[in-house]
Order: sequence, then C-alpha cells, then structure tokens
Amino acid sequence: MKAFMLAGVVVALLVVGVRADDGPKPATPQKEHEWLKQLEGEWVTEMEATMAPGQKPEKGKGTESARSLGGLWVVSELKTECMGQTMTGLMTVGYDTAKKRYVGTWVCSACDQKFEYVGSVSGQTLTLETEGPNPADPKKTVKMKDVVELKDKDTKVLTSLMQGEDGKWVTFMTLTAKRKK
Repeated sequence: MKAFMLAGVVVALLVVGVRADDGPKPATPQKEHEWLKQLEGEWVTEMEATMAPGQKPEKGKGTESARSLGGLWVVSELKTECMGQTMTGLMTVGYDTAKKRYVGTWVCSACDQKFEYVGSVSGQTLTLETEGPNPADPKKTVKMKDVVELKDKDTKVLTSLMQGEDGKWVTFMTLTAKRKK
C-alpha cells in the first residue's frame, strides 16, 4: 500500500511539478554580444601584408561579409586578391559568458591550421590573441593577435601582429574595411 501511495505521489509531482520552462534556456545576448553588432555588414577591404622582414609589402583588395548568428556570434567571410591569388577566410567571434572572454576562430584557404582566439574589448577595440606557426620556422609557434579597431560606424581596421623572439610585437598585416553604401 505504501509503495502504491509513493508511486502516486511521484506521478503527481511529475505531472504537476515539472514544466517545460524548468529546463535549460537558450542563451540570450548580453551587453558584450551587443558590441559585436558593429562588425556586421557588407564591407570593401584593402590589405597590406609583409611576407618577410625587409620585404616590400604586398597589397590586395577584397570584400567582407559579416552576419549575426542569433545575436551571439558574428560570422565573417573575407575574400581578398593578393599576389595574383584569391584568399578566403572565415572568422567567428562571440562572447563566452562562462569564461567572461571574447572567443572565436579563424580559418582560411592560405593555411591548414585553425586558429582559436581568446580576447577582450576596450572601448572601440577588440583584441583577439592566439598562437600559430612562425613564418620563419613553421616548426615553432609564436604568439599572435588580431586587433580590430572601430574607427567610426563605417570604418574598421584589422591589424595582425606576431611576437618576435625579443618579445616585441611586429605588424605583418593590416586590413582596412569600409562599409558598402
């Protein structure tokens, strides 16, 4: 009899006490995600990259298309013509509320490595840090960072830097993007 009553109580609790809204809720954009909206849109780009110290910079032109995924992520596709070749890259950037850091990835048609970002925002500047192969010696890795500075609502500049053996940061690529009108 006690088992029968206990079973009845359990069933009653399950029917009455458990609601769909008691489960996990989907993520909702926070103020940190709002900052990322500025990166969205259609852009025309000009790039300048230095392939090795002391060499003349290579220049290229292209486009960037950046869109939101649920207000939580920005997914950006960059297409650039440089040295007679087309390079396509995909960047993701979001805010990880558990880590309290901006996070993201970079992959492109010019390399076979996925770069994983961790970063922060200060004012109108997003700094994303990563590690990657040293262009001078691909068997070694170097610290790198991509810095996105919002100059105004229609201009952003991405500067890519790597840390030299002396600890100094060296710019190896600058990409200026102007919003398409």
